[in-house]
Amino acid sequence: MNVDTLLHARWIIPVEPSVTYDYHSLVIDKGRIIDLLPTAEAKQHYQAAATENLDNHALLPGFVNCHTHAAMTLMRGSADDLPLMEWLQNHIWPTEQKWMSQAFVKDGTDLAIAEMILGGTTCFNDMYFFPDVTAHQAVQHGIRACIGLIVIDFPTVWAENSAAYIAKGLDIHDQFRHQPLITTTFAPHAPYTVSDEPLQKIRTLADELDIPITMHIHETLHEVEQAQNLNGQRPLQRLRNLGLIDPSLVAVHMTQLNAGEINIVAGSGAHIVHCPESNLKLASGFCPVAQCLDAGINVALGTDGAASNNDLDMLGEMRVAALLAKAVAQNASSVPAMTALRMATINGAKALGLAHETGSLTIGKSADVIAIDLDHLETRPLYCPVSQIVYAASRQQITDVWVAGKQLLKQRHLTTFDIALLKRKIAAWQVKLKS
Repeated sequence: MNVDTLLHARWIIPVEPSVTYDYHSLVIDKGRIIDLLPTAEAKQHYQAAATENLDNHALLPGFVNCHTHAAMTLMRGSADDLPLMEWLQNHIWPTEQKWMSQAFVKDGTDLAIAEMILGGTTCFNDMYFFPDVTAHQAVQHGIRACIGLIVIDFPTVWAENSAAYIAKGLDIHDQFRHQPLITTTFAPHAPYTVSDEPLQKIRTLADELDIPITMHIHETLHEVEQAQNLNGQRPLQRLRNLGLIDPSLVAVHMTQLNAGEINIVAGSGAHIVHCPESNLKLASGFCPVAQCLDAGINVALGTDGAASNNDLDMLGEMRVAALLAKAVAQNASSVPAMTALRMATINGAKALGLAHETGSLTIGKSADVIAIDLDHLETRPLYCPVSQIVYAASRQQITDVWVAGKQLLKQRHLTTFDIALLKRKIAAWQVKLKS
């Protein structure tokens, strides 16, 4: 049988099921996975236009970075070692107020997409200004993206009030609804920046359009205490009263959770996105990941923006998530390597409503695939490929990336970027922002 691509690998880790196949091959045709079988059988049954022999590599699904602010890569390292509200109010928001534009978002998003592809991310969930620009750049570079239709009460260069944010978001949803690599989610910024009326409107529209709602929630103790002082309710209780705590909710951060709130989220079917590196750097707190997983909550992983992380490295995020969960739970068995890998792949796809399309190497799904070379001293000896990927491998070992069967990274070469041009653009922004 003639097909587009054959990938012969030393190991294939499909994530679903949670097994590792030795000397197996992935068969790709018309952008989709059509077979996964032993290499000897694949060579007998298939002839491909393109064949890759990945003798020292593991193939696995591309990472789903479930929370990003892509264009904030331009502010990477510009305001380090500060608590969240000081970081936001005195540094990030003033910089955005002065420099935010379509050009800022275009170039910052290009930098983020290049970094994410190099690190094995094949899908990202973004929340930022000019989301139409982010969507255009994702399409241009062939990466899958869930575009956040941002909503805030106060005016910015993007929109003057919550009604305008929502109207612009609906236009973007309509503009990209037939683009196979782009989906949308409503993205109200946080409980402390969005009032009840727009949240109620978002609830209604999300139901009508059948799209998720992504929101920063319970990110810091200050946020929770401030809400209690203002209206006598913790933010989750307020959102529950507004009808937002349900399977469409993708709650980001969630570092401040009590046992009752964990039960509420578990019973509702809502999802959590854990951003451990950003939370650690901003001293925001610790999401009780092990308790949430034990309660049956779908917990995914996100890097947050590069201004507070400072990278978009999902391999690093997996490692920190697994190690931190053990320390917080005081249990070395909490969040084992395969669980961390699921958090970085299929759990993110489930949160974004994309589990039918990506997140695992399953026959019928889109061929969103990454290859990681484990024949490095840093990952030898090799007893368990999954453990080595989570606890020892670096993103520089990711050699090849495909999204919907299109190769975006080939032997560490980005196929859709002019790297020299991108570097010049980023250097120019550095001069502007530094001034």
